[in-house]
Amino acid sequence: MNKKTTIEVQNLSKTFGQTKAVQNVSFKVEKGRIFGLLGPNGAGKTTTIRMINYIITIDEGTILINDQPVSPKTQKLIGYMPEERGLYKKMKVGEQLMYLAQLKGLNAKDAETNIRYWLNRFKAADWHLKSVGELSKGMSQKIQFIATIVHDPDIYIFDEPFSGLDPINSELLKEIIIELRDKGKTILFSTHRMEQVEQMCDDICLFNNGKVVLTGNLRKIKKDFGKNTILLEYDGDGSFIDDLDDVRINNRSTNFAEIRLLNDQDPQAILKTAIEHAKIHKFELVEPSLNEIFISTVGEDNIKTEEAA
Repeated sequence: MNKKTTIEVQNLSKTFGQTKAVQNVSFKVEKGRIFGLLGPNGAGKTTTIRMINYIITIDEGTILINDQPVSPKTQKLIGYMPEERGLYKKMKVGEQLMYLAQLKGLNAKDAETNIRYWLNRFKAADWHLKSVGELSKGMSQKIQFIATIVHDPDIYIFDEPFSGLDPINSELLKEIIIELRDKGKTILFSTHRMEQVEQMCDDICLFNNGKVVLTGNLRKIKKDFGKNTILLEYDGDGSFIDDLDDVRINNRSTNFAEIRLLNDQDPQAILKTAIEHAKIHKFELVEPSLNEIFISTVGEDNIKTEEAA
């Protein structure tokens, strides 16, 4: 096993009644990297994360954390933020964070230092004496995040960490996650919002219907798909786009279209048609988005309508 591998999942399966939630899943998460588990809601991401955290048992397969099978011992190596948030609403924020930090083995002095630092970082220094029940969803989310990282573990697992956050706080969270990675921490997080991870993840694993459909280095995956997507900005009548052959329109709004080329369609032919019908401000051939890679990999028929949209 590669010494740099922090989490290794091998042939993992889990069934609930008749539902095969996870089917023969394998992937590796390397130290000092951000690894994204991506896919629609219900794809098996949370079930996999719960098995890694030793919250639910494995039916088949193995999970190793730093070469050790998952157990109560490996739980202590991980800072885990579950999708369903679990703060005590009647406790004060400071008390809550102190309790959780000490539960994870931090002494009171270090816990107090770390709590002050992270509350300041999230511009929440004056929340110390607020009760958790007074907080908005976004504020609670920040406290949950601090509770996850305050004891400074080597491994972080975040399940849908951006849920409930506004764009400004989402950016702050991304910034902190990247900082943790740069300090050598290992980060695994799940999301169904693929656009959120384009600039963050080093490696990804795409899930669909409990199975891994694609895994590997994000940069390499995008490169392997090639520059097969056109970003088109124009003025004029865009109805010509509806008549293009061998393309899929991924994203469209007034005076803009994201066009996926199919069946070796020639981008120059698209450009020629566009020039004939509209004034072109931008015509760029780019690598596909993660969302487009997912659709291409699993096929549109297998994706829930709202996810494909």
